[in-house]
Amino acid sequence: MSPHGPYLAGIAHLMGDPARANILHALMDGRALTAKELAFLAGVAPQTASGHLGRLLEGGLLAVTVQGRHRYHRLAGPEVAQALEALMVLAGAPTSDRRLPSRVGAELSAARTCYDHFAGRLGTGIHDALVAGGYLGVAEGGYGLTASGEGVFAVLGIAPSRKALRRAALRPCLDWSERRPHLAGPLAAALACRCFEMGWVLRRRDSRAVTLTPAGQETLASALPGFVCDAPEPLSPAAPGLVSADA
Repeated sequence: MSPHGPYLAGIAHLMGDPARANILHALMDGRALTAKELAFLAGVAPQTASGHLGRLLEGGLLAVTVQGRHRYHRLAGPEVAQALEALMVLAGAPTSDRRLPSRVGAELSAARTCYDHFAGRLGTGIHDALVAGGYLGVAEGGYGLTASGEGVFAVLGIAPSRKALRRAALRPCLDWSERRPHLAGPLAAALACRCFEMGWVLRRRDSRAVTLTPAGQETLASALPGFVCDAPEPLSPAAPGLVSADA
């Protein structure tokens, strides 16, 4: 009998409960939330949510940070988000949730966060442009940057460490809406952080959806010839719900 069987079954059981799955999904944008907030998002009573959070913490899927009287829960790491994204593919998650307005579903499919990196057509567009341009090389467990790839990241204001260049600092993460890979890993997270910092991509309040601005489209297309992101018409940075870089 495989020694991995009981552990895999335990993780699957933790993720398989609808309320716990909702809690995990609510944290896929990298935020840390309180038990009360997660109870609301999961659609359960606070006492019920507390029990679920305890089991997820015990199972190593969540981590908690204490600040004063408050306890903030977050995913234990990007590998948890990657596992959830893969499960959404297996579950046949629809590209647009029928419970959501069509505009919201379209925005999630176009551009969103998957924990600390980009997903949707924005994420797969970056992945495809880097691969097609020869900027990525195969490394154990993922991708490494070629010399020209290092130059692309430098143009974008990201200077990978020597350690990052020697290891697989980028890895494929199967995108549930596009059914093909976007990029995860330390450099993918650094790219997302840089895009938010420069205002090339804007977060949306209370949503994993993000907005690629005209400046971001121009910057990425210039640095990555062949980059395509078929997104909805970009909203003005002043539009309701958008969070600017200095907010």
